[in-house]
Amino acid sequence: MNSTADKRQREGIPMPLWLQGAFEAAQMFIISALVVAIPLAATWLAGGFAEKDASVIARLAGQVWLVGHGVPLKLTAAPGPISATVESGVFNLMPMGLFLVPFFLSWRAGRRLARASYTDQLWQPLSSAAAIYAAAGLATAFICSDPAVNAPLIASTLMPLIPAVSGLIIGARLEAGSWSRLVGISAADWIDKTTQDQRWAGSYAWAVFRSAFVAFMAALSLSALLLAGDIIARWNDIASVYQGLKAGVVGGAGLTLAEISYMPNLAIWTLAWATGDGFALGDGSAVSPLGTAVAPVPPIPLLAALPTGTLTWGFAALLIPVVAGMLAGWWFVRAGENHFDEWLSLKIRVRWLSLPASTIFLGAVIGAFTAALAWLPFFLSQGSIGIGRLNQVGPDPFTASLWLGAEVAAGVLVGSLVGPWLEGERRAQPSLAPRKQPAE
Repeated sequence: MNSTADKRQREGIPMPLWLQGAFEAAQMFIISALVVAIPLAATWLAGGFAEKDASVIARLAGQVWLVGHGVPLKLTAAPGPISATVESGVFNLMPMGLFLVPFFLSWRAGRRLARASYTDQLWQPLSSAAAIYAAAGLATAFICSDPAVNAPLIASTLMPLIPAVSGLIIGARLEAGSWSRLVGISAADWIDKTTQDQRWAGSYAWAVFRSAFVAFMAALSLSALLLAGDIIARWNDIASVYQGLKAGVVGGAGLTLAEISYMPNLAIWTLAWATGDGFALGDGSAVSPLGTAVAPVPPIPLLAALPTGTLTWGFAALLIPVVAGMLAGWWFVRAGENHFDEWLSLKIRVRWLSLPASTIFLGAVIGAFTAALAWLPFFLSQGSIGIGRLNQVGPDPFTASLWLGAEVAAGVLVGSLVGPWLEGERRAQPSLAPRKQPAE
């Protein structure tokens, strides 16, 4: 990002900043809309939809675009001939794979806007980009709503800004290299005004937060590997559902793309399953390491990979959060920012008492931070299908986060205690370089 001090020449498209921000937002909207519209159009052209009217498919594409941004859709169905049989519900099961598309597009746009702006001018393209993207959401909701599927206008205006604005800010921050170049406020000057104790406390809190991020990402990565292994092991059952649907090549490809858009949801559900809390697939259902109890589910191929019956070794999945906590504890030791333990050892001279106390405190705070980080993905991954029995699909964000935080905390206790020994062993290894012989 350009600064006023170095007077570097602007990069990017030679146009006013507010116009460049609007151009980037329009580009983000068009690309993200095409990601949805092209597979639907291909399926429609191949005869995969009973509906022959192209306008209906266009409205469906707009509705899917809104759902991909987290906008809830109000559904109304009338299965019977009288008004008393009208059913209504809300579809808000967001495909997180689609949610990531505008996020990464705006990330890329944020970097370009940062390169084109001076420190005190970045607000201009960001504001115009946000305004255009919000207007695009409003127009999509207005055009694509019908009596059966209605998108609330306020939510359609504001909710698409969540992935767009967050991506713009993160991309601009990465391009700028520091918040001071981004907003003109120097963090170093603020830190210089703090005391040494405040700096140590800040360093400790920042190291704890990063350790919690390591724990969450490690647990999610291991859960994704578990999900991949389960899909491979149950591939015959999944293929049987594909064959039973008889969707054809194009229809099967469109269904696969829809499943891929929900793959991040499934990875997060697997993490909730690994904590022991599990997740739901409809009212009164439960999918957990102790067993699976669900009513008949829709013929979606990936659902054939659900574990069935009582699982003898299901409790072994509880090791995933614990192992993630051990990695986080080890990472914290390597960061070398355990200032609370240093402070406590000065207050309590008995080491066999201060070490367990600081370790338990460390496990508790990293577990709490991990639970706080995990709550948002758990919340975003769950939702409702709208009409019928599937009113609750996915994990309970509160209980799943608590289980994950507690298990990560247990792993941190082990990792932070074993970490110094592992680091000592690594440093104690002799160098492989040949030693010089002393001169005679």
